[in-house]
Amino acid sequence: MKHTFVICAYKESKYLEDCIKSLKAQKVKSDIKIATSTPNEYIYSIANKYGIDVFVNNMKKADNISNIGNDWQFAYNIADTELVTIAHQDDIYLKNYTKDLLKYKNKYPDMTLFTTSSITIKNGKMKFGKVELVKKILRLPLIFNALNNIEFVKRLAITFGNPIIAPSCAYDKRLCPKDLFLSSFQFALDWECLLKLAKLEGRFVLCENPGICYRVHDGATTKKSILDHSRQKEESIMFDRLLPSPLAAVVKKLYQTSYNAYF
Repeated sequence: MKHTFVICAYKESKYLEDCIKSLKAQKVKSDIKIATSTPNEYIYSIANKYGIDVFVNNMKKADNISNIGNDWQFAYNIADTELVTIAHQDDIYLKNYTKDLLKYKNKYPDMTLFTTSSITIKNGKMKFGKVELVKKILRLPLIFNALNNIEFVKRLAITFGNPIIAPSCAYDKRLCPKDLFLSSFQFALDWECLLKLAKLEGRFVLCENPGICYRVHDGATTKKSILDHSRQKEESIMFDRLLPSPLAAVVKKLYQTSYNAYF
């Protein structure tokens, strides 16, 4: 195996089995593992049904590290292969995902990050609205593979927001930092991770052929982070890191209009 899906399983998600089925249905097979900090009979029963090992996160957490950052880092650590995708239990991976990943990795050995476009599922229906269009536009700098190893280009793609779909990302562990996901952020840790990677040597490869179906629902972490205002706070910090203050203030206001998509 060259690639591992590590599913971050939390409590009792009714979507977990569908996620596993989609990983098992890949055209090119990958190793599959489950990482959890909330072990329970529900997770173990589904894992046993599909012959998947469950790893319980007992990793010591520093005071300045978020629970999500700790969980993602644990999931990242248990992958034995060079390539790893931190799979989200609520999402569905399309059959071509691993095939496309390995195709691009063979073509671009310096690829630190692989990402794809996604299909949004809300209330059981597929949708393509304003938010999806804006993300597609923001990702445009990455479509030029002759340029997507340049720091300015990688950084430009995440300067005016984060259009990269976190569960679609695969990382090369040989080229990425060992502490990739250790962050104080609860929501924007993937954005912070991208900024960290953008500063390093390596290529961000974008496949605009959809690789996942990204589910929006009431129990999702994204919606919770909007309601408790942690998303606004963390995204504000990221914009301040990426943009001059006057421009950052304007972009923050515009970006927050996208929150309506989760309600």
